[in-house]
Amino acid sequence: MLVAIFGLMPILVAAGVSFTDLDIGGLAHPETVRVVGAANYVQLAGDPEFWSAFALTAGYVVVGVPLITVLALAVATGLNRSDGRFYRLLRTLYFLPAVTALVAISVIWKYMFNGQFGLFNWLLDLVGLPAVNWLSDPGSAQIAVGLVAVWRAIGLNSIILLAALQGVPAEQLEAAALDGAGPVRRYLHVVLPQIRFALGFVVMTTLIGWLQFFDEPFVLTDGGPVGATTSLSLFLFKRGFRLNEFGYASAGSIVLLVTIAAVTLIQLRLRRAHD
Repeated sequence: MLVAIFGLMPILVAAGVSFTDLDIGGLAHPETVRVVGAANYVQLAGDPEFWSAFALTAGYVVVGVPLITVLALAVATGLNRSDGRFYRLLRTLYFLPAVTALVAISVIWKYMFNGQFGLFNWLLDLVGLPAVNWLSDPGSAQIAVGLVAVWRAIGLNSIILLAALQGVPAEQLEAAALDGAGPVRRYLHVVLPQIRFALGFVVMTTLIGWLQFFDEPFVLTDGGPVGATTSLSLFLFKRGFRLNEFGYASAGSIVLLVTIAAVTLIQLRLRRAHD
């Protein structure tokens, strides 16, 4: 019942609204809302801003998913080398980004990206490189926003993979070592197969997270400059809650939902085929 109320009901409402021209006036006067059929979807198909946001989100997925997975696995492998006090402190530090408020994080990152007094331009100046307008140049803003998202995602995913690594039976590693397998072969043929479910979970949740990419571009750049960091979710938010085009934004949200469902289904089928 709770799943139906809080999960399915909003989807059904959004699907119904996507076939109307509902706006802020329609909420007060429902009799003015008109059924427009598939007009919102047709408009989406010819909207260059929608496709620009879709392409940007797809680019973040293609680059971000493997990057976060590899970095999180590397961090988890390093933290798994010891259970000493220093490594326990490192685990806490790596997990902090996942539990810290995004607004506080963004203030700090904005100072670090500051063109005149920021840490990154200070480091570039130390090695004789020119300063970069991190959040005001379209190309560097995309990199900066993606960098913050990668930094936030590594902490939680590395803890998930660390838990999986600690569940690998030591007897299997010892047996492989007795058979002459070196550290690399033990890692590739014993450790990775044992944590494949955790790896699959990290890949799937990271992929869905990038498809819903919203927080970092919203707080750091508000989708700018000139729309360079407007992700698909941020595009839908602006059309829905700033331009009051609820019907149009609902149509876009249904497209995003179908995209996420299709990608997730493909990934599950690939995993089953591999297993």
